Amino acid sequence: MTENKPLIDPWSSNNITDYEHVFKEFGLKAFNDEWKKDLDHLLFRRNLVIAERDFAKVIARIKAKKPFVNITGIASSGPLHFGHKVDIDLFRFFKEKGARNYFAVSDIDAYCSRDKITAMKQAKELAVNNLKHVLSLGLSEKDVYVQSRKEQRYYEFAFELSKKITNNEFEAVYGHVNLGKISAAILQYGDILHPQLSEYEGKMPSITGIGLDQDPHARVTRDIAQRLGYDLEVPSFIYFKHQSGLREGKKMSSSEPNTAIFLDDNLKDAEKKLMGAFTGGRNTIEEQRKLGGNPDICKVHEMLKFHYEDDKEVERIFTECRQGKWLCGDCKKFCANFVLKFLEKHQKEAEKKQKTAEKIVYG
Repeated sequence: MTENKPLIDPWSSNNITDYEHVFKEFGLKAFNDEWKKDLDHLLFRRNLVIAERDFAKVIARIKAKKPFVNITGIASSGPLHFGHKVDIDLFRFFKEKGARNYFAVSDIDAYCSRDKITAMKQAKELAVNNLKHVLSLGLSEKDVYVQSRKEQRYYEFAFELSKKITNNEFEAVYGHVNLGKISAAILQYGDILHPQLSEYEGKMPSITGIGLDQDPHARVTRDIAQRLGYDLEVPSFIYFKHQSGLREGKKMSSSEPNTAIFLDDNLKDAEKKLMGAFTGGRNTIEEQRKLGGNPDICKVHEMLKFHYEDDKEVERIFTECRQGKWLCGDCKKFCANFVLKFLEKHQKEAEKKQKTAEKIVYG
């Protein structure tokens, strides 16, 4: 860690690659292989969920068919992309396991923490757009809320939380004291903890699925939960690998459009981005036939690994790439066909959710 700069910046678009160092630095536990047998989802089967904090409490509730809180969210700072879909897919999985669901569309967070969002009006417009996609991916109106329309008790609780962290503590975790980001972070702590208040679900284990870049928020929230005068379970977290961007060294980011396939992308733009994505191919076809490709660094194969349901097909493509039987052009065409079919169907469904999303955001 460099002076006055955190190892992990939750607002950065840079991709984390040194997982072992992060685990050691911040005390994360590798995700237990035994648990994956009870969690039948591709994110677990394909080792895309990599770490946890106190997940044992949550899986015990799942096995006992007892309720637990499922809380996550997205800042409405831009259009949603396939990287966001990973968060939503994981949230929907826990919903199907019997959770009490709280999916935050964080318009206030977006306005406070992102310089590019210059007015709450803009954040709300993006919230509508985000929500229509979230609803189309399997969440219901009851599962979601928008920060700016939450009830008084939520804000009262957030102000209580604000007294449980000092400027020095904030700077030690995040590397700076930026008033907008402080405001956004306090609301995030409130998002994660408020479902356990008696006015909502009451005390019970909670789970939040996040990328490693969001661990600063997790650590502070867990610490604050133990300082409050409320009887709360310390929240649990699981960590998934971020789907990296289509360009080398980047994660998918709304602030860098060429790194991502957006759920709003027209089909031609999506296809063009995929066809230009970074791959693990060789310089020539002859070399690739002889030496094989490297699917481990291929952004196209990564798209399939995170989103294509058929395990056997993904494994076949991976193996044949290494053997030189499957060329980059083959992979790009296969992936483009899958992505374009998904987008075409999804976008039709999203348009049907427009009115519902507007009602949720504006009332």
